[in-house]
Amino acid sequence: MKRLDFSLLSVGELAAKLGVASATIRRWCRAGKLTETLRTVGNLRRFASCSFSHLIKKEERRSIGYARVSSHDQKSDLQSQIQRLKDSGCDEVISDLVSGLNCKKPGLKKLLEAIWGRTVSSLTLRHADRLLRFGKELVFYRCKQFNVSIQILDDPEGEAFETELVKDVITLMTVFSARLYGKRSWKNRRALEQTQSNSVPIGN
Repeated sequence: MKRLDFSLLSVGELAAKLGVASATIRRWCRAGKLTETLRTVGNLRRFASCSFSHLIKKEERRSIGYARVSSHDQKSDLQSQIQRLKDSGCDEVISDLVSGLNCKKPGLKKLLEAIWGRTVSSLTLRHADRLLRFGKELVFYRCKQFNVSIQILDDPEGEAFETELVKDVITLMTVFSARLYGKRSWKNRRALEQTQSNSVPIGN
């Protein structure tokens, strides 16, 4: 027996599935061509996927692996991670070469978009900290909500993990110091400009 998908889609999600603009979905609702399944407490429309299954193009969910290293001198380790993930049976491997403290990784963004788009069946990592140094538990929680299973291939890293953690701490201190000094510099400039604007020239 075929199971129906009763997951709820927002206006934007349904628009993306149907390949139209969000404004078009709202216009169709006003014209009676579409009917939302329910309204949220905030009065937002929600649509049941099963009601539009005949219109939505089916996409196969795939298993994705994610690999990451912090610096260019770890490229060999990155290739090792990628090969390990491929050997584990991942359909696709996404990788990043950037610090674990950086949340703006292009590969990570691509991964999250795929998970949010419900096209991922499983996420495989060689080590849990390859995803993020801090905050990975939140990503794992969202994966659970989207029925994405998590697989960690190896035990926590030893010396390599500690070495990279030291690098991340140094990076964090450097960024913090730069922002602190930048803020102080900005305040000093503002104070100087204020002093100059308030000064009255003495006539001859």
